[in-house]
Amino acid sequence: MALKIITDSASDVPKWLADEYDLRVIPTPVVIDEKDYFDGETIFPSEFYQLLRDGKEVKTYHINAFMFKENFEPYAKNKDELIYICFSTGIAGTYNAANIAKTELLETYPDFDLTIIDTKCASLGYGLIVYYALKMLENNVEKQTIIEAIKYHCEHMEHIFTVETLEYLYKGGRLSRGSAIAGGLLDIKPIIKVDQKGALVAVEKVRGRQKSLKRLIEIVGEKGAALETQTIGLIHGDDKETLEKVKQKLTEQYGCKNFIENYVGCAIGAHTGPGIIGITFLNSETPYFRRIYDRD
Repeated sequence: MALKIITDSASDVPKWLADEYDLRVIPTPVVIDEKDYFDGETIFPSEFYQLLRDGKEVKTYHINAFMFKENFEPYAKNKDELIYICFSTGIAGTYNAANIAKTELLETYPDFDLTIIDTKCASLGYGLIVYYALKMLENNVEKQTIIEAIKYHCEHMEHIFTVETLEYLYKGGRLSRGSAIAGGLLDIKPIIKVDQKGALVAVEKVRGRQKSLKRLIEIVGEKGAALETQTIGLIHGDDKETLEKVKQKLTEQYGCKNFIENYVGCAIGAHTGPGIIGITFLNSETPYFRRIYDRD
């Protein structure tokens, strides 16, 4: 019997973090050429992005209630208290499916204490929130305070992305064919964020890759708080070299020194393609930092 925190693979938490904290990361399903795979278990980002480049047909669907029931039930049997930090309802139906599974499990385990939190966040945006929560749990912070901190960090998490190609936004229905063609001809690179409803939206258009990366870095300066001390999330679609340049600029311009880095996983990457670069960070100096101990 213990308090446990779990998440899903759309959080893009790096393997070292999952290993260090014995974190259960429920895998997101991915369909490639009509065959099912599971993000982080039977397919991994480096090979995933190569399949995209090779023109394979890739689809994703959210974790369903049956999968959630299988993942939640061991905790119910063990009488653990569980916090599940969940992918945004603005992008997928994950939260609703998790609640269906919870309702079914309560019929068998009426005392099962499961808190499901819709983060309204994506990728390492809520991966960072998972990290902060695990640090608090490690330091024996009480459950209700951890839940309050999770919700606070969800409300104040910024996500900004840019893509290298418009092809995948068009394929995913987030861009019209005409806009994709015109944007490609003009070398348009959208700046994408996760809005207050937890949905991916394009908020600016910039011409050229370098200008789009520069704009991401400017936005961090405009919206970020306590950048020298907070942990910044850096994510890429199989473009580590560009990510390193972005990291260097953030260090030089704002004194950032704490970073967590990873691939954008299949859940988002299938709709944005190779070359996506993203930065996630807090727009407010959190009152919970006193209880969070950043990785050395």
